[in-house]
Amino acid sequence: MQNKYIELRINREFGDILSVYFDFLKQNIKNFTNVFLRYNGISLIGLLIVSYLLVSGFIGVFVYEGRNVYGGSSEILEEKYTAYIISGVALFLIIFLLTTALNYSLSSSYMIRYQENKGLNFEAREAWDMVKDNLGNILLFVLCLILLFTGVIVVSFILLLVPFLGIFAYYILLFFFLAWVGVSFFHMMQEKTGVMDAFKEGWNLVFDNFWKSIGTNFILGILNNLIQIVLDIIPFVIVGIYTFHAVESNIDFSESVVATIVYTLGVWFALAVGIYGYCLTQFVNGVLYYSLHEKKYNIYTRSKIEEIGKSSL
Repeated sequence: MQNKYIELRINREFGDILSVYFDFLKQNIKNFTNVFLRYNGISLIGLLIVSYLLVSGFIGVFVYEGRNVYGGSSEILEEKYTAYIISGVALFLIIFLLTTALNYSLSSSYMIRYQENKGLNFEAREAWDMVKDNLGNILLFVLCLILLFTGVIVVSFILLLVPFLGIFAYYILLFFFLAWVGVSFFHMMQEKTGVMDAFKEGWNLVFDNFWKSIGTNFILGILNNLIQIVLDIIPFVIVGIYTFHAVESNIDFSESVVATIVYTLGVWFALAVGIYGYCLTQFVNGVLYYSLHEKKYNIYTRSKIEEIGKSSL
């Protein structure tokens, strides 16, 4: 699977964490993408349905609102397409929540299996089995996360009301929260602890390394977003070219099957890439977790010292 094993349990400085993350990503991107596609089939089909509902709804509302300007009557049709939009948004929120939990778990378990097997070949099923074994804790973690996220939204809104300094405080809070949640979740999967114990350990690790944790999530978050933008460029260009052609040709979007297909696939690809990006985010927190954990407990360092001691006997 890999050419050279990357030891993750090493106390690294900020720059080294960034370097190791990209080394790990370059080495594992192909194999993890296969795992992602293998266990996200149902989610991707669901996102395709969501995309169709959203595209059909927005095109319908846009077209028939335009016709109303010229005296047309389309209240029934407008209600129909509004229902499409509402259904699409509701279904998206459900799929997004479940899929995010799945892929946070999948990326964490993949990295843990990589660490346990020293980079040697391991089956995708091994990562999935770890997800199934921790399913109860994962669901409980997600429920707690929803409550925490609600609180963060309230605090963020208050901070954004403060001129100038408020926005800096908001971003510090945001990236601290992302690091805390990611590290806590990884600890729960790695050590098979309870949810509350995971949150407590994650808090201690991140708070004791406050700026390193925030900086790692900030810099790599930006870089991951750039990766997503690059992946989105080709479909966005295709959609843009088609839109230009359709407008020039006076195509009726509401009656065009091709328009619905093109826009549906464009939205679907963007949503799928966004969810894939969450996997990359958890890889960031995985590298961060191993670094912070080793700094605090020195497990790998002590094991190497013991090996040297045994070999010298």
